[in-house]
Amino acid sequence: MDTFVALAHGMAIAVQPMNLLYALIGVFLGTAVGVLPGIGPALTVALLLPVTYKLDPGGSLIMFAGIYYGGMYGGSTTAILINTPGESASMATALEGNKMAKAGRGGPALATSAIGSFVAGTIATIGLAFLSPYLVDIAVRFGPEDYFALMCVAFVTVSATFGDSPVRGLTSLFIGLTLGLIGIDKLTGQARLAFGVPELLDGVEVTTLAVGLFAVGEALYVASRRHHTEEKIEAIKGSLWMTREDWKRSWKPWLRGTLLGFPIGALPAGGAEIPTFLSYSTERRLTKYPEQFGKGAIEGVAGPEAANNASAAGTLVPLLTLGLPTSATAAMMLAGFQQYGLNPGPLLFAERPDLVWGLIASLFIANTMLLVLNLPLVGLWVKLLAIPTPWLYAGILVFATMGTIAAKPSVVELSMLAGFGVLGFLMRRFDFPIAPVVVGLILGPIAESQLRRALAISLGDPMTLLQSPISATLLAVALIALIAPFVLKGLGRFKANED
Repeated sequence: MDTFVALAHGMAIAVQPMNLLYALIGVFLGTAVGVLPGIGPALTVALLLPVTYKLDPGGSLIMFAGIYYGGMYGGSTTAILINTPGESASMATALEGNKMAKAGRGGPALATSAIGSFVAGTIATIGLAFLSPYLVDIAVRFGPEDYFALMCVAFVTVSATFGDSPVRGLTSLFIGLTLGLIGIDKLTGQARLAFGVPELLDGVEVTTLAVGLFAVGEALYVASRRHHTEEKIEAIKGSLWMTREDWKRSWKPWLRGTLLGFPIGALPAGGAEIPTFLSYSTERRLTKYPEQFGKGAIEGVAGPEAANNASAAGTLVPLLTLGLPTSATAAMMLAGFQQYGLNPGPLLFAERPDLVWGLIASLFIANTMLLVLNLPLVGLWVKLLAIPTPWLYAGILVFATMGTIAAKPSVVELSMLAGFGVLGFLMRRFDFPIAPVVVGLILGPIAESQLRRALAISLGDPMTLLQSPISATLLAVALIALIAPFVLKGLGRFKANED
């Protein structure tokens, strides 16, 4: 009952005209920057922090949350239409969404993305309000060995799911894990794989890698095949909106994606990348239309997008209750709290309940604004595909370069962007999956630090990984997921030989 009263009080604060304006500005900016390769919500919040220094703290935080939600959705637009995720969490959406767009079904793909985002965001925000104390209690029980085991599950699932060959998936993953080693070792302070280049001491930027592999790599691949077998893209084929069959195939993935995204997003070291890829692999296993995966299955868009937006609400659970950011944007929001002299945590709920509950209530409003803003624009976004291919991909290269320069102006960073673009082209050319590289870079350093913490606590005893029931269970799941594709492939060959 107390939660209902607090939420009602927060809604009264969130619907004040000025706060509604802040939410609208945040949602619009988040969507706008989400569709630009390389410029995500974290960078936008960082750029706006100095501007909002003298503004109302509650309004500013509401705007930052709107940017977060808008950026999560906006990243899916270019992921679907031109295979260029605006955010790393939109990579799973690009796998099937872009195939749908090339088949003239960009409208239904964008529609299921928008509606799934609204459904997942609304359910997850309700979860944030009512379940956060319980989820935080579970998260606090996780030890470093449990986090490492969770990362192993994510690694194996991603590697085994994408592409026709698990070995190629694992190869891509290890490329990403190697890139994650570049920079200063946080435990010893020693430089690793920096080769004397000062810009590499901070490590490889996720944005640079994602934009290079997806945007630049896609542009190079399209250019290489322009006079070979030019791909005919149909901007619109059939209905621009979702059919009854699309609705039937989407609503269950929306709910499953929400159930994956919210709790994993609420875990420290969670984030949006893990649940989106887990959602994709889950839908691929459960679908009644396995032959459509890899060719444009709507379930592969609905599930990951729901997981993406549910995790956005989930990341606010540890941020508000523990002061623990689990994503780059959450870290920027933590800086926003601190610039107003506020420290997120249990005391914040007691000292500033109006601010906390006003922020939570504003997420419902931001979700509704996103749906109202983006559904009418589906037709406009789909028309991007009608732009001549040379113009479109030239524009992608310009925006990719501008985004990289805005995030980190450096000749070395631009050289890395070009290098990753060539790598992305070669991986497409030889049929290596790209997503595991980015996942390896994002989660590799987290897995390494958690493993080293677990070993330090146990004085170097590796058996500590099996002593925790949670860790042992997760490692068993990872082992089964690793072996299963090879076993199934072997059985398939055996059956084929018998036939």
